[in-house]
Amino acid sequence: MTHGISRRRLIVSGLAAAAGAGGLTAAARFGGLIPPDHQGLYGVGETLTYASQRLLMGSQTLAREFTRADITRAVLPVNGQPPKVDVYQGLLAGGFRDWRLRVDGLVARPSSFSVDDLKAMPAHTQITHQACEEGWSFIAEWTGVRLSHVLDLVGVDPRARFVVLFPFDEFWESIDMADALHAQTFLAYGMNGPEIPTAHGAPVRLRVARQLGYKSIKYLSRVTVTDSLKAFGKGLGGVNAEEGYSWWAGI
Repeated sequence: MTHGISRRRLIVSGLAAAAGAGGLTAAARFGGLIPPDHQGLYGVGETLTYASQRLLMGSQTLAREFTRADITRAVLPVNGQPPKVDVYQGLLAGGFRDWRLRVDGLVARPSSFSVDDLKAMPAHTQITHQACEEGWSFIAEWTGVRLSHVLDLVGVDPRARFVVLFPFDEFWESIDMADALHAQTFLAYGMNGPEIPTAHGAPVRLRVARQLGYKSIKYLSRVTVTDSLKAFGKGLGGVNAEEGYSWWAGI
């Protein structure tokens, strides 16, 4: 244990001491902690923030959980409208009976799961805070299945570093394996009740309790496990990062 702590302190000290982008990037590479948006004007800051958080906080730190008395009672804010594409609208009209979540990539058993399949898995419920980068927030109760359970079922390849999440609209995102396997990261099918309202991501959305709301992708369609994000979009890890937000949005 002492050896691990000393090594972490050594790496963090190296990161903090790196004077330029080249030095900081080299230090982060030593720890294997480079975010996909490490390039450009803000790349040094993105790298330092991500690497420092992972080294200091670890992969098991929990976000605060609340009681049912803390659940927001006002009308909850909604960011973005449901997808207008025909395939989603058709699934919505059919009560999502034909919806399937495809899980593929670096896995031993590519699979697809219906809502009923997910509900038959061990359920997880938590009451957590969802914060938006635009300033609003709310507390809600979420029910679903841990993403780690689904990944165990499909057999993740040891080379995997990221999980890419595709919705029915354009707002795809990705998370690293530390967050994908975290106890508070799950595929939610219930919100303050047995189902998620359409405006909040029905039939299933991701919930990442330790990051800002835009990482908790709504209207999920596909999950892909990968060792690199270079082949996805502009290689920055998600639409939000391509639009100037941080790929890692920890709170």
